[in-house]
Amino acid sequence: MPHEDKMTKLSEMNKLAELGGGEARIKDQRDKNKLTARERIELLMDEGSFVEFDKFVTHRTSDFGMDKKKTLGDGVVTGYGKIEGRTVFVFSHDFTVLGGSLGEAFGKKVCKVMDLALKTGAPVIGLSDSGGARIQEGVVSLAAYSEIFFRNTISSGVIPQISAIIGPCAGGAVYSPAMTDFTFMVEGISHMFITGPDVVKAALGQDVTFEALGGASVHAQTSGVAHFVTPNEQDCFALIRRLLSYLPQNNSEDPQILPTDDPPARSDDNLPRVIPDDPNKPYDMKEIIRSVLDDNEFLEVHALWAPNIIVGFGRLNGRSIGVVANQPSFLAGALDINSSNKAARFIRFCDAFNIPILTFVDVPGYLPGVEQEHGGIIKHGSKLLYAYCEATVPKVTVITRKAYGGAYCAMGSKYSKADVNYAWPTAEIAVMGPEGAINIIFRDELTRSKTPAETRQKILKDYKAKFANPYAAAERGIIDAVIDPAETRSAVIGAFEMLCNKRESRPPKKHGNIQL
Repeated sequence: MPHEDKMTKLSEMNKLAELGGGEARIKDQRDKNKLTARERIELLMDEGSFVEFDKFVTHRTSDFGMDKKKTLGDGVVTGYGKIEGRTVFVFSHDFTVLGGSLGEAFGKKVCKVMDLALKTGAPVIGLSDSGGARIQEGVVSLAAYSEIFFRNTISSGVIPQISAIIGPCAGGAVYSPAMTDFTFMVEGISHMFITGPDVVKAALGQDVTFEALGGASVHAQTSGVAHFVTPNEQDCFALIRRLLSYLPQNNSEDPQILPTDDPPARSDDNLPRVIPDDPNKPYDMKEIIRSVLDDNEFLEVHALWAPNIIVGFGRLNGRSIGVVANQPSFLAGALDINSSNKAARFIRFCDAFNIPILTFVDVPGYLPGVEQEHGGIIKHGSKLLYAYCEATVPKVTVITRKAYGGAYCAMGSKYSKADVNYAWPTAEIAVMGPEGAINIIFRDELTRSKTPAETRQKILKDYKAKFANPYAAAERGIIDAVIDPAETRSAVIGAFEMLCNKRESRPPKKHGNIQL
């Protein structure tokens, strides 16, 4: 074949591969308000940086007429490119080809880029839009899923793994995103479930829609499967790019330091007024978080799930940090099952990827009740303790108001080996709140008193003066300093810069046994 004909053949093959399932299927995709697999990659990556692998791969199945249904690429686009100049690997399901179903060749393509990402120490991003396993290929499709799950596991804590669900994600397909570090969903077009509405109807007689069973709002608010939800695909890819800016390439690197014009010594005279005079009155902890961070920018993770605790990323003098904070506006900031799981997983991610942790504490305790006890708050609550104790990255804690009992121990206290612990003058560090404490300590005296109301007020005043403050803890070195709230930013920046060369080891072991 002449050279020119060979080049023509290559051009034709490329065009055929880029058509995916054909013009009609592409139109169907767009009619559902969805982009194609390649359009998604173009939006995600730096312009012109994507390099595709295995563009001409096809499946090898002949059963069920599959020998007549071969499409170049086999339903997934894979390769690597740049995001803000940094290398990332990506695979994007093509729903126009056999509904994006996964077969043997499809799985091998995905595994190839996952292997390369691990070898080269670069993040991997999966864009999911798939009906699940390719039934016509039988057990080999299940084997392909298992190969992906294995790679998710060995890559965990080594390279960042990000999933975007931009269409259906059902059956075995949901486990891989669940094993990655962060999951994104898009309103109206993203659905995740183990068994779909038809199976639920047949097995249990329950009528449920795709959206009510596994839509973005369900997984963002109720199940906690989704870390981020966006109104459209464009916002989804922009948010993935923003998230990556806070993360290192891998666990052997530190996150990049970005220049900032926000002065490290900037004070905020409004902060002392954030805490209400009434200790039972709520306030928004995010006001404090944003005030302290560079340029008041905070990327919240899991914003809609377990809102009684806040987690997310920000920067201090250009350095990436993870933030964990109680939220007094929800459940008074008490810890419960979901908030313990949410914070523990975030802390472990930060620790795995060398991201220091800043903790803001205003916690009245663990949430009481039969539902919490029967649901395993003892087991789940211990995960937060475990995560803080396990973490060896720099840890700085600021107590703004309440720090009571075991919940105080769990929230980055000196006992869980936080490096620097600050408190505001409004901090109350005690085994429990004053009202509960005097009911136990002074029960007999209150019972015998002829003027119980007056006695209670006197005892309460004395107790608060002695214990409802940060100074008893400061006397014992449990609090390193009581600081002016207005100077919180400069205090925590100074602490983290002092800790930037911190080295701390743990006893050698295969792994710990966290209460899963």
